Amino acid sequence: MIKHDFLIIGSGLAGLTYALKVAKRFPEKKVAIVTKAAANESNTKYAQGGMAVVIDTVTDSYEQHIEDTLMAGDGLCDREIVEMVVREAPDRLKELLSWGAEFDKNNLGDFDLGREGGHSQNRILHHKDITGFELEETLLDQVAQCDNISLLSHHFAVDLITNHHIQEWKGREDNKCYGAYVLDEKTGKIETYLSKIVLLASGGIGQVYQNTTNPKVATGDGVAMAYRAKAQIQNMEFVQFHPTALYDTRPGQTFLISEAVRGFGALLRNRKGELFMGQYDERKELASRDIVSRAIDSELKKSGDDYVYLDCRHLDPIGFENHFPNILQKCKELGIDWKKDMIPVVPAAHYLCGGVVTNAFGQTQIANLYACGECACTGLHGANRLASNSLLEALIFAHHCYEKSCEEVESVEENAKVPDWSEEGTTNPKELILITHNKKEVQAIMSNYVGIVRSDERLNRASNRLKVLYEETEDLYKKTKISPQLSELRNLITIAYLIVKQSQARTENRGGFYKEA
Repeated sequence: MIKHDFLIIGSGLAGLTYALKVAKRFPEKKVAIVTKAAANESNTKYAQGGMAVVIDTVTDSYEQHIEDTLMAGDGLCDREIVEMVVREAPDRLKELLSWGAEFDKNNLGDFDLGREGGHSQNRILHHKDITGFELEETLLDQVAQCDNISLLSHHFAVDLITNHHIQEWKGREDNKCYGAYVLDEKTGKIETYLSKIVLLASGGIGQVYQNTTNPKVATGDGVAMAYRAKAQIQNMEFVQFHPTALYDTRPGQTFLISEAVRGFGALLRNRKGELFMGQYDERKELASRDIVSRAIDSELKKSGDDYVYLDCRHLDPIGFENHFPNILQKCKELGIDWKKDMIPVVPAAHYLCGGVVTNAFGQTQIANLYACGECACTGLHGANRLASNSLLEALIFAHHCYEKSCEEVESVEENAKVPDWSEEGTTNPKELILITHNKKEVQAIMSNYVGIVRSDERLNRASNRLKVLYEETEDLYKKTKISPQLSELRNLITIAYLIVKQSQARTENRGGFYKEA
């Protein structure tokens, strides 16, 4: 058994920030970060737009950012949480800057603040169109300087260890977390990682859909593990679809065309070249993501087309190229000349607004288990995330998790008799085709029946088909030695089930959720 004081599952902005803080606070304590791919592979890495912070208090204010967030969340945000996040943002920004993070500045040396859909003012800090990558690399450099942090790449967290793993404590009303069973992908062995404090910072769920801006690692592992451990999971029906992913017929991760491009002045046109956003919202291209995504979905259903266009041809070429070099390089690779051609775009699964329910300190219902980042449901986003609030949320809640867990860590008892992982009665899989086929089927079911616009009939059909896949996969799980592929399939089926079940339960349309009567 491998013992630590702090175990972090996930190496995005939330997990790295938390790890860095606890490691510096307690240089004598052991901190471990387990991540199932390379250390820098996370949703953070692919965040293009930026981070929303009120800086220019002459034209902007905390109150405006708060109201913009509440409006996007469509009545389901926790106002106290929203106020906390918005007001604490400048402190977390100062901390990022002290660690070496860089954001774009204008000719006067001030931050070059952008604007995105749903924001009433320019308040988006950015680093070109690779803001997430800049923050990820900054944090990884800081973490590398801490001798008491073990950063374990290619280590897959299979399950949280809680009371239901301990024979004499099964059935107790209270529930505690003692660590996690972790698969070392290089050795194929599942180790028992014990820890006084466990933080879930495992990211999103985008791979449950065929088209997603998320990387291949975004399979909802943390939410699925927490659900199996009996944590409360909420707002899973609110999957945010990004309106403008680059249309590409090749399978896999879809390339994101940042919302900041529309903030810069790009326009949406249908295949006839007609502007259409004015028919759906007075804010037109700067409406919130749920509205823009539904508008595009409606246009595609009316026309039968596969995509609409993002028109950037009228924009200032020097400013546009300075702001979005990564996006323009991708277009160039596909033979798209943005000065002459419009860019084909389509909505794609982008962000989960729900997840593992936490309080203001990131604590879950399970003692010693914290959650932050995209896998958590904190009350900030409500029914729809306001653009560029997610990097901010990760920083704020990593800090709150740090503060509370530092108070708790010394009092955590280590008297549990945790059993090692047992593979008795299992064999190596004869064929991986069963796993890959079922994964593709889950993605097809979710894309066809549980997309931007849903109906009870489609949800019922999805539920029935997922039930068959669940039974097949559980049977395979009982007989087969654990692999990352099998674990991801189980987790994706769990995520799909939760999205469908909570979509069926919702009776009113809010934010990113829309069900036809």
